[in-house]
Amino acid sequence: MKKKNSGKELLQKLGTLMALALLVLIFCVMMPDKFPRISNIMNIFKQASINCLIASGMLCALITAGIDLSVGSNCVLCTCTIGVLVQNFGITSMPLLIIAGLAVSTLAGFVNGILLTRLDLPHPFVSTLGMKNVLWGLALVITGSKSIAFTNTGVDNLMWIGGGSLFKTETFPGIPFSFILVLIVFCIFHVFLTRSALGRQIYCVGGNPEAARLSGIPSKNVLTFVYTLSGFMAALAGIVSIGRSGICNGVNAIQPYDTDAIAACIIGGASFMGGKGTPSSATANSVLRASERSPLTGRVSSGKGSSGMGYLSPESADRRNRACPERMVSWPGCSVSRSTSCSGRLAMAAGNKAALMTTLPDCSTEAPMEARITIS
Repeated sequence: MKKKNSGKELLQKLGTLMALALLVLIFCVMMPDKFPRISNIMNIFKQASINCLIASGMLCALITAGIDLSVGSNCVLCTCTIGVLVQNFGITSMPLLIIAGLAVSTLAGFVNGILLTRLDLPHPFVSTLGMKNVLWGLALVITGSKSIAFTNTGVDNLMWIGGGSLFKTETFPGIPFSFILVLIVFCIFHVFLTRSALGRQIYCVGGNPEAARLSGIPSKNVLTFVYTLSGFMAALAGIVSIGRSGICNGVNAIQPYDTDAIAACIIGGASFMGGKGTPSSATANSVLRASERSPLTGRVSSGKGSSGMGYLSPESADRRNRACPERMVSWPGCSVSRSTSCSGRLAMAAGNKAALMTTLPDCSTEAPMEARITIS
């Protein structure tokens, strides 16, 4: 019986990695000229980094038999707070901006914990769902329901956290720093949950709350810490997202950050009943979801251009214009052109410099499908 149980546990732990390997194999067979490229693999890591960070905090909430539905709005609130400080107050100090973003979202997570433990609400679903709408509205209020661009604002160092790469060469696109940050967070969470007293208390509170209370574990303090930690991780993901998108907007709170994080944890072995879950499974499932979305959403990098959200260079614009000459038009004050059939979203910042966020049609396989055009 013990051997059967150990075999079942091993299969559960390796199930995600097996699914990931099978999925990668299928896509490699279907798209042998695009999917296996190093540039595409690094792009998948970059796409998965935000969900990996949010899922780390969500995992702790699920282990305690709870849930945090406010992580998406909390993540967006962090980016909007930083955007407002940059645009309205002219603050460009990277440490100060990071501290401000982390403080706001961590405070929101702390309030979630206080609402659950001190007001004795029946389930964190209630408090976090309400907090989700509150934070969403707060993000819209502080930004005036407008987009704020980070390009040409002097915060390139901050944007590098989410968009930069290390060990880049002429033939190697480099390892995304955001994914290196994910690996660091994974190691910290693994040691914290398996080797620290507080980590074991989190499992105890989720596995058997009454036994945890009778054994002297301060369950309310543990729960408050867990939701504060979830808010902190949402803030960290928000800082990474700044380099990914280059803008902040309260409307982005509708993105399924919370459901993606929950799916990554639950598929990885966590349970809504609590007491189960590992950081390795949550991280692996986040990468799995990014891998399956990459070819299905057209974000496979062919190595000839950039994929996902990135900069549109004049060379890429020239290639696109040559591919669609009949629809080429120049924007006033813009150094590159775009097709007239493109449906875009203006993210105009105050002043003479702004950023044009647009989704471009796939006129050329060499040009990126999404781009950020800088207006001078």
